[in-house]
Amino acid sequence: MIAIIDYDIGNIHSVHKAFKHIGADVIITCSQEDIARADGVVLPGVGAFGDAMANLQRLRLLDPICRTIADGVPFLGICVGMQVLFDTSEEMGLHQGLGVLPGSVERFGEGPKVPQIGWNQIRPQSDHPLLAGVPDGAYVYFAHSYRVVPTDSSIVTATTDYGGSYPSVVASGNVCGIQFHPEKSQRVGLRILGNFSAMAGGRPA
Repeated sequence: MIAIIDYDIGNIHSVHKAFKHIGADVIITCSQEDIARADGVVLPGVGAFGDAMANLQRLRLLDPICRTIADGVPFLGICVGMQVLFDTSEEMGLHQGLGVLPGSVERFGEGPKVPQIGWNQIRPQSDHPLLAGVPDGAYVYFAHSYRVVPTDSSIVTATTDYGGSYPSVVASGNVCGIQFHPEKSQRVGLRILGNFSAMAGGRPA
């Protein structure tokens, strides 16, 4: 069973619908008990980093998320749900993240139009089950103004070029993060969600 965390941020129902489309056993929940018994956990997110962290704290979900990750349960952060895995963000002031992955979240620099909205390519940098069957240069859908800047380059699993190369997929152990929206990325996005479902013990992608 895959638990999608509902914390009043993001396209929760669109992500749920995408998982259901591929036949995954999935629920939407903010229950600590559901999160603790899940075989995989997904943290979506749309909006501001600070709001996301405030909502997780208000719902008392910070410790359950960290325990789940520490227990080795496959975990997927999407967009802001990926960004909050890092130490800090400079979005609308300095905010503390979960600190699961080392690094920061910073606004795109001078040059590209911000936010980045629309289709762009991902370039896998290493083999990882999350990207199994995803070709180099596959197009996915982005909507964001901030990017992650890891201090450990080994966690960068795919990059995207937008005014320069930046990490669009990261992975460390059981933790994965994707900056784009798989629920809006058609066949490629469904493939990635299917891969995550397989990582959580579901049917193969």
